[in-house]
Amino acid sequence: MNNKLAGKEKAAILLISLGPDVSSNIFKHLDEDEVEKLTLEIANLNKINPELKQKIQEEFLQLRKANDYINSGGINYAKKILEKSFGKEKTKAIINRLTATLQVRPFDSIRKSDPSQLLNFIQGEHPQTIALILAYVSPSMASQVLSALSPDIQSEVARRIAVMDRTSPEIIKEVEAVLEKKLSSVMANEYASAGGISAIVDVLNQVDRGTEKNILDKLEEDDPELVEEIKKRMFVFEDIVLLTDRAVQLVLRQVETHDLALALKTASDEVEEIITGNMSQRAAEMLTEDIEFMGPVRLREVEDAQQRIVNIIRELEESGEIVIARGGESEVIV
Repeated sequence: MNNKLAGKEKAAILLISLGPDVSSNIFKHLDEDEVEKLTLEIANLNKINPELKQKIQEEFLQLRKANDYINSGGINYAKKILEKSFGKEKTKAIINRLTATLQVRPFDSIRKSDPSQLLNFIQGEHPQTIALILAYVSPSMASQVLSALSPDIQSEVARRIAVMDRTSPEIIKEVEAVLEKKLSSVMANEYASAGGISAIVDVLNQVDRGTEKNILDKLEEDDPELVEEIKKRMFVFEDIVLLTDRAVQLVLRQVETHDLALALKTASDEVEEIITGNMSQRAAEMLTEDIEFMGPVRLREVEDAQQRIVNIIRELEESGEIVIARGGESEVIV
C-alpha cells in the first residue's frame, strides 16, 4: 500500500510520526516551496493507519542506512551489507529507491579515489570520456586532474565539459565499466544532467593560473563567445573580498562612483566593509549618502554595474597589477 503513495505523502506521514519538535527542525533545512507542499499534505491528512506509519518509518530507516553505507564505502559496499540483512531483492528495491529519491550520482567509487589514480585511469581516453568523468567528480578533484593533462587535451576537455548537456545512462554505464570493472552502478531510467558552463567554471576557479590561461587562450581561438561566458562567471562581484587591500584600492581608482554606488545596492555587509575600508572617511561617507539617496533601481542596472567592476578586476589581473588568489597554486609576492 505504501508503495502507491507519492513521495510528498510519505514525507508528510513521516513528519507527523516524528513529532512537532523534530519536524520543525527539518523544515528549517527546506525551501519555501517544499515547506508549503508538505504543510498542505499534513493539513489534508486525517487518521493514519498505525501499520502504514510503521512501514513508512521502516522504509525511511532502510534508505537512511543504505545512504550511510554508500557514503562510507560506495554502492558495492552498501549492497553487500544490505543483502545480509534484507536479501538481494529487497536490497535492489532499496538501492533503486535511493537512486531515484536521493540522486546517487554515477562514478561513486571513482569520486572516492585519489586524483593521481583517476589520472592513471583516464590516460589515453578520448577527451569526451575524460570530460564526462570530470563533470561528475568534485571540482577540486577535476581541477587537479585537468592541470595534469597535456595542454592540448586540457582545452579540448574544458570545451567538452562546458558544452555538455545530457548523457544517456547507457553511455555512462559503459564508461564506468571501462574505468572500474567491479563498479555496478544502479541508475534511474532518466537522463543524467552534468557539465555545462557552471561545471567548467567550478573547475577553472581551482586550477592554477597557467592552466587556466592555456585553456581559455586555446578555447578562444575556436569559440570566443564561450570563453566570454566562462570569464563572466569565473569572478563574481562578491569575490572582491578575496582581494588584498592594495588590489581593492587599485580597482577603486578605475571605478566610476555611480557604478560603485549601484553595485553596492545588493552587496553583502562584508563586501561593503572591504570597499569603504579602503577609501578615505570622507569618500566612504559620500558613497553611503549616494546609495541612500539613489532610491529604487532595477536589479539589471545593479548587475551591469557589478559586471563592469568585475571586468576592471579581470583587466588588472591580466596586466599583472593585481593577483587573485586561486586554488591549486601558491602565490609568492615579492
